[in-house]
Amino acid sequence: MKSIPVAKTKTASTARVAVPEKTRGRAAAIRNSVLVSRFGSKSRWIGFIYRLFVYLILIDLAFVFLYPFIYMVTTSLKQPADLMDFTIKWIPTSLAWENFYYGMQGLQFWTHFKSSALIAVLSVIGQVLSCSFIAYGFSRIKFPGRETLFVLCMFTMIVPPQTIIVPLFMQYKTIGWIDSVLPLIIPSFFGNGLRGALFIFIFRQLFRGLPWELEDAARVDGCGSFRVYWKIILPLTPPAIVVTTLLSLVWHWNDYFEPSIYLTSEEKFTLPMMLPRLYQSLDQLTGSKFEVFSLPVVMAATFVSLVPMLLVYLFLQRYFIQGVERSGLVE
Repeated sequence: MKSIPVAKTKTASTARVAVPEKTRGRAAAIRNSVLVSRFGSKSRWIGFIYRLFVYLILIDLAFVFLYPFIYMVTTSLKQPADLMDFTIKWIPTSLAWENFYYGMQGLQFWTHFKSSALIAVLSVIGQVLSCSFIAYGFSRIKFPGRETLFVLCMFTMIVPPQTIIVPLFMQYKTIGWIDSVLPLIIPSFFGNGLRGALFIFIFRQLFRGLPWELEDAARVDGCGSFRVYWKIILPLTPPAIVVTTLLSLVWHWNDYFEPSIYLTSEEKFTLPMMLPRLYQSLDQLTGSKFEVFSLPVVMAATFVSLVPMLLVYLFLQRYFIQGVERSGLVE
């Protein structure tokens, strides 16, 4: 009587154990087949290798662009002893924050910051207004020779400023504009300045995509061409305005060639113009007798002169990317 339940119990336990083993075996077989099909596919391996190659190329290109900036920041924090130690490449033994103080003193930062800001801000205002107005004429008004004039306008974009600097200098000298900011600002209000043709192209591309019904409705209400441009067309193009503002601001801020031609008084110099003069004044500030010891201070001064543009870009980064996508630069 007692042996019968025992036999039944063993049979039941054996049956309960056998079912999970078969299930686990089938699940393992299914997983193995899935892994083989997933990683054994030739197309998947080709896609993986292609993405890996693209990422490596992007990382290499990013390093090429970031290397000067990384070198500038790390060098600006080095002591003179770190420069003479060949075992120190990137990370200094101690952070020399005083280099930034000497750099700002050598630049006379606040004095020349005002000059740079004056030229850059007024040039941006002039280019936004004039280039958008010229682009409105090229895109929304039909007149004989419009396409020919537009091609000639685009041709000025590939003309190096060095090739026409002599006649421009003679012209500005005749009217008494030398040693003033006028030659750097006034051309911007006439669609010129640094890369004015590019900004005309950006506004034209965006203006061409606007519906004509808006302009027709405004003309029915009695608006003229200028009022249509100012009240209807220009407010609809914030992407182009942001792109033009940021690019024009950066290019005018960093420009060294034209200010060095037209400005002769040191108190009117811009910040980029003061950087080559740092070696002349650093001996008095740091007591250094060798240029290699002045290199961290020069790098610190260079970084300080770039900080305003970095802050502007961080603030306008999102709008700038949207503007590039919508203004026709990536078509």
